[in-house]
This record gives sequence, C-alpha cells and structure tokens, in this order.
Amino acid sequence: MTTRQIFESVPLHVAGEISSPRAVIVIQEAFGVNDHIRDVTDRFAAAGYLAIAPELFHRVGSPEVDYDNFPDAMAAMSALDASGIEQDLRAAAAYLAAAQFAPSAIGIVGYCMGGTVSFVAATLGIVGAAASFYGGGIEAGRFGFPPLLELAPALRAPWIGLYGDLDKGIPIEQVEALRNAASDAPFDTEVVRYPDADHGFHCDGRPMVFNAVDAADAHARTLAFFSTHLRDK
Repeated sequence: MTTRQIFESVPLHVAGEISSPRAVIVIQEAFGVNDHIRDVTDRFAAAGYLAIAPELFHRVGSPEVDYDNFPDAMAAMSALDASGIEQDLRAAAAYLAAAQFAPSAIGIVGYCMGGTVSFVAATLGIVGAAASFYGGGIEAGRFGFPPLLELAPALRAPWIGLYGDLDKGIPIEQVEALRNAASDAPFDTEVVRYPDADHGFHCDGRPMVFNAVDAADAHARTLAFFSTHLRDK
C-alpha cells in the first residue's frame, strides 16, 4: 500500500521496501496520481521493487481528475512545462539515490502523458531503463520538450514502447517512425503494438478502453524488460 511523502517539495507515493534491489518511478496519466496509479505502484512493489509515483500536478493542487472530465485534465496538463517536469523527475531520482539506488538500478514507466515523460527521463541519465505506455508527443513535442523523434538519438537508457493500433491520437505511422528513430540509439529499444488495443488499454479504471489481456501482457513485458536491463543496487 502506498504512503505519501514529500521530498524536495514533490509529493511522492511510495510502496515497497527500501531494501529492495531495484526501484521504479511510476509516472501518472493525465488524470493525476489517482487510485489506479497508486494501484500500479503497489503492483511494482509486489514484484519486488521500491516504487514511487511523483505527483506532477502538485503545482496546481495535485488534482485527481475523473476519467470523463477531460476539460479539467487538459487544464491540469496545461500547467506543466519541461522545466518543472524535469525538476520533479530529478527529485524522484534523488529520493531513490538517497536510498542507495544508482541510476542503473532505477526503471521508469509512464502511462498516457506519463509515457512521454518516461521517454524524456531516459535521455537524462537518471534511470537505467524506461517503458512508455501509449506516450504521445512523437511528431509534435509536448510540455516544451522536443518531439520524441528528435529526442530518440539522445536516449541514454534502454527503452520499450507499448502502443495500441486503435489509438486515434497516436497513429501507427508515428509509432513505426519512433521505432525506427529509437533503433538508432546506442541502447536496446523495442516497440510492441497491440492490434486490438486503444489508448489507455492498460487502465482498468476505464472499462471502455481497458483490454485485460493486452494490459497483462504489456505489464509482464515491462517487468521482463526491467529484469533484463536493470542492475541490483
């Protein structure tokens, strides 16, 4: 079960044991660090990680937005910028460093807008592996970051991307372009496409798009990717 802590002004939801050999940073969707993200954080803790989820919306009161309330989600996202996001990522990494986790022992996973953020984190040298679930911003940058296609050569850690072919906001052509761009990075990269999955397919709090089979497969692939590429602290 997650507990809420404040580190360098960033609220963190923390699950698992300090003594865990590896850690993972869980990056929220556009709806905040809500019950679903806390549950995902617990799942990584149950898999043996010290797992933390930073509240990226903390500068606007850390709202937890209902899944059908897109105006409030967009308003909260509009308050984010590259500088603040990077500050929060580095604070999360510093929290883990204080617990003796080197970057090589830290994974990061993000969902929706968090998928974009986790890709960015993989260019900063603060994690040992990254996973993006349906992260956008591939051709047009988000939050003031360059497009992921431009960032791909700057990857400093292995990365896996998990996308649904039915995602109306992230066309297959963009996913394949990102696959190709990331393959030029000097690290292992992988893109997995699910033919029957929509945007948000991992989120069991959204029954209209949740795909239990693909969600389970994507989570298992993420754990396997981290197991391969992360080192014990």
